[in-house]
Amino acid sequence: MTMTVGDYLLERLRQWHVRHVFAYPGDGINGIVAAFGRSDDEPQFIQTRHEEMAAFGATGYAKFGGGVGVCMATSGPGAIHLLNGLYDAKLDRVPVVAIVGQTARSAMGGSYQQEVDLHSLYKDVASDYLVEVNVANQLPNALDRAIRIALARRAPTALVIPSDLQEQPYEPPQHEFKQVPSSDPEYVPPAVYPQNEQVRKAADVLNAGERVAILVGQGARRAADQVRELADKTGAGVAKALLGKDVLPDDLPYVTGSIGLLGSRPSYEMMRDCDTLLIVGSNFPYSQFLPKFGQARGIQIDIDGTAIGMRYPTEVNIVADAGAALGALLPLVEPKTDRTWRDTIEHNVSRWWDTIERQCMLSARPVNPMRIAWELSRRIPSTAIVTADSGSSTNWYARCLKFRGEIRGSLSGTLATMGPGVPYAIGAKFAHPDRPVVALVGDGAMQMNGMAELLTIKRYAEQWSDPRLVVCVFHNGDLNQVTWELRAMGGAPKFVPSQSLPDVSYAEIACAMGLDGIAVDNPERLGEAWDRALGADHPVVLDVRCDPEVPPIPPHATYEQIKDLTAAILKGDPNGWHLVYQGMKTKAQEYIARSGGGAG
Repeated sequence: MTMTVGDYLLERLRQWHVRHVFAYPGDGINGIVAAFGRSDDEPQFIQTRHEEMAAFGATGYAKFGGGVGVCMATSGPGAIHLLNGLYDAKLDRVPVVAIVGQTARSAMGGSYQQEVDLHSLYKDVASDYLVEVNVANQLPNALDRAIRIALARRAPTALVIPSDLQEQPYEPPQHEFKQVPSSDPEYVPPAVYPQNEQVRKAADVLNAGERVAILVGQGARRAADQVRELADKTGAGVAKALLGKDVLPDDLPYVTGSIGLLGSRPSYEMMRDCDTLLIVGSNFPYSQFLPKFGQARGIQIDIDGTAIGMRYPTEVNIVADAGAALGALLPLVEPKTDRTWRDTIEHNVSRWWDTIERQCMLSARPVNPMRIAWELSRRIPSTAIVTADSGSSTNWYARCLKFRGEIRGSLSGTLATMGPGVPYAIGAKFAHPDRPVVALVGDGAMQMNGMAELLTIKRYAEQWSDPRLVVCVFHNGDLNQVTWELRAMGGAPKFVPSQSLPDVSYAEIACAMGLDGIAVDNPERLGEAWDRALGADHPVVLDVRCDPEVPPIPPHATYEQIKDLTAAILKGDPNGWHLVYQGMKTKAQEYIARSGGGAG
């Protein structure tokens, strides 16, 4: 049988060891879909319920699997639907390749059905590499470059293949003028080493510092051992940007946790008081949570030179792999004998976790959302993968969930889009079918697209050697993060028509879809519900009705935020006095912990 362009596309993907393609069919990719049928579904066509979910699934797969994620969609509307997921990959620096169809070449430019200008549409999101394949012998080079560039630049790339070309016989490039060959499918990341002079300068700064703070992001993940060793030598504390939450476990006494609006008080206090700041593999954007300009001498290590010096006026900048840079730096760093700074950090961290426990165990109507994450912390397997969605539940993921062991976790860090929690979890399960996965999702995101993807989970669960996938829904009936932003940033009360959600039982929906559903509206049943969900031999939806008025108080609430929140209440915010009561109870736990009271 003659090999078509569609057949060769899949053959080349197999040579690249691509095992899964997250996709939704359409006639713009009929030639490729037919090739899947002839290939015994290798690579496997993972049918999501929507193209946006396919892009999120590929992004989650790449985040947790470490390789390239591949998504596919038809021309026109399918290609349009991929965009949000691809922007999520772009902003979080994730290698994803999008393969999209286009109308037949003979109809291009004729305002044909489902014809859109894909080059204009994709030129930003796939700015690192975007190409339309118009002849068969163009394909191997175009596909190979899309994959290599995605991996090298940690970015989404896109390949547009007209529908008629997919069914044409494949012809390899020839040794001729204006023919472009390719080479064996392989990509080995470069070893990027630091310059000795920069390393010496960085060591001098660290040795001169008395109060060293380290901030790590996702770029430090493969250098976790070196970060630990450097923190011990310098007596530093380590704060984690949200995308770097899984770089170091939270049971290390000097790990101050997340930083920023969703961060911890120990991270805020460390940045407030340090005299030296080392940033490793992070592009954390909120400079107001870093030391005051001029207060601390700064060092930054990042493999991407374009990210250097963007967030803080750093004195020494090292463009290199984090592990290589820290490995060269460690022998030059002198161990600090005065442990006063480290002792202060560890005291603050211990007090913070005491505060968090107190806050999590406070009563609410009906369940305190903080407790959902806290009870998970007590039970989560050390090999679990956690995905989080965007919303108020992200606060509790960031602050209350303690990572330990080999736990991995991620979310839409930079785009902060709603919707990736469940498809990320699906991508994680295909990347690591032997590991349990937990998705923490607000009911707004669940209604937006998470419920539909429960069908995808049901469809593929039997393929996973460890079938545990728990989708935990923070069921508060409110688009809660926006509600709090209205109150604390705009001084406006909750606007019920925009913020309130239709009420449904996510547990019952899960059961209707053939999954297990557990409904919880009593805090005393929450622990046993987590035990049941994590102990099941199948996917579970945990539907927890929780209080929307438990405030996500930032580690340093500003006068303006307090003033705006007060204004919102005075303007007639629904449940205003209840949110005041919950806020006062929550904030009071910080003062109780500072006075030495035990957790209760």
